[in-house]
Amino acid sequence: MRSPPLLWQPHPVISELEGLRVSIDRVVHVPHLDAPPERPHPFVYFLTIHNESGIAVTIKGRKWVVTDASGDCVVVEGDGVVGKFPRLLSGETFSYNSYHTIGSDSTAEGAFFGLTEDAEPVFTRIPPFRLLLPSGTGWGPKTTNG
Repeated sequence: MRSPPLLWQPHPVISELEGLRVSIDRVVHVPHLDAPPERPHPFVYFLTIHNESGIAVTIKGRKWVVTDASGDCVVVEGDGVVGKFPRLLSGETFSYNSYHTIGSDSTAEGAFFGLTEDAEPVFTRIPPFRLLLPSGTGWGPKTTNG
């Protein structure tokens, strides 16, 4: 699946901003959400962007990489965060939730891209987290007795 063109393009020289970080607050398998047949397992994730940097940052875009157990990747890029461009002053946070759909056990990770109050391009990494199918779905790793 191709992502639509970005309205905001990452700058070719971008630095990781010390003090801007992401925490993964919770990940939940929610089988009743819409999902394509090839990736029928939706996982809702809750995360928080923390600005402990000492300067204001506006989040302008994001990039997710979801890698399944066989090494296949789905890359999702987009403007803003859930349709917003949050401006975080020093000491502020921005929390949201969204979801990924998978076909097998996977790992999600990525980055948020932003601009400081001085228009310096920066990023922070989204730490990797696991999307593990519950047992009994028929999609996860097979176990044997004995």
